[in-house]
Amino acid sequence: MIPTPRWALTALVCLSATTALAACGSSDDKASGNNTTNATKTTDNTKGGTIALLLPETKTTRYELHDRPTFVAKVQALCPACKIDYANANQDPVRQQQQAEAAITKGAKVLVLDAVDAKAAVATVNRAKAAGIPVIAYDRLITGAPIAYYVSFNNVKVGELQAQTLIDKIGAAGRGKSIVMLNGSPTDPSSGDYKRGAHSVLDHAQVRIGKEYDTQDWSPDKAEREMEQAITALGKDRIVGVYSANDGMASGAIAAMKGGGIDPKSLPTTGQDSEVAAIQRILVGDQYMTIYLRIKKQAEASAEIAVALAQGKQPPAGLVNAKTDNGAGQVPSVLLAPTAVTKDNIKDTIIADDFLTSKEICINKFAAACKAAGIN
Repeated sequence: MIPTPRWALTALVCLSATTALAACGSSDDKASGNNTTNATKTTDNTKGGTIALLLPETKTTRYELHDRPTFVAKVQALCPACKIDYANANQDPVRQQQQAEAAITKGAKVLVLDAVDAKAAVATVNRAKAAGIPVIAYDRLITGAPIAYYVSFNNVKVGELQAQTLIDKIGAAGRGKSIVMLNGSPTDPSSGDYKRGAHSVLDHAQVRIGKEYDTQDWSPDKAEREMEQAITALGKDRIVGVYSANDGMASGAIAAMKGGGIDPKSLPTTGQDSEVAAIQRILVGDQYMTIYLRIKKQAEASAEIAVALAQGKQPPAGLVNAKTDNGAGQVPSVLLAPTAVTKDNIKDTIIADDFLTSKEICINKFAAACKAAGIN
């Protein structure tokens, strides 16, 4: 990537004055709510520059526990001269726009953006494009905008796996009865893909979708209220399962079941993200399944592309494995495969891959369940 004149000027200023060096890659921007972590203490910006990592929220534990540290570690390994300008929007699209604007103003060479609101993010991508800064859409596709790369999972396949695993578990007992469907946030384009994949299975199954909700902000609290409404409307004896697009919402649905006098072990519930609490619920039978996403591979692939772009190079050969039509063009993409996880394969997936450890999962009342599942 050829630097714009603004970048070139920034580089000259940073090389010519000690005070300017301190200003480049500033560690805190209180006005934008930005919390920056330097990938390295080096001040040599000529080989890499600043990479902005903008994540959407903290309610889903994966972002702070897995995505961020893995991305930062990979950048540090590949590019000691690079810096990370990190910010989390806490589910606020306006705040994320401010964080992106701050990163652009400070001279980031690449934006890695996991959009809170994909529609609102279009303006951010266009602003970055005008400044000559490529944007990598991380995890969530941004449609109708000139993104440079897209790194995620096959999200339609995620929904298919969730729904098929649920239907297989329910079996013939579901004939003529209902499931409750808790989709993700309508501002997240990935939610639409999960939903489409799930409907491709559920619409042809013996069960019917008794109630369906698009849950704003992926909120467990909102999912709990929606599940309460569904139980009231359908009757607890008519519900045979719950499709939940992620683990956080599954926790809300399970809380509603318990509050409504339903044993969650009797209603198989899906999820996604393989959060510690979800794995624990699966071990004791309160949640039936989750989707394991190899987030380490996703974050590392994004870091490899970001570093290459920051250094004016092409991504490593073979890394990009697909193209995705986002309405503005065919976007070079890295799409990874999801895995359905039940009690039977926890050990062979998330434990084997070191995504979570037995020490994290098998605490207190969950120790016996771990032992029964062969997890030591």
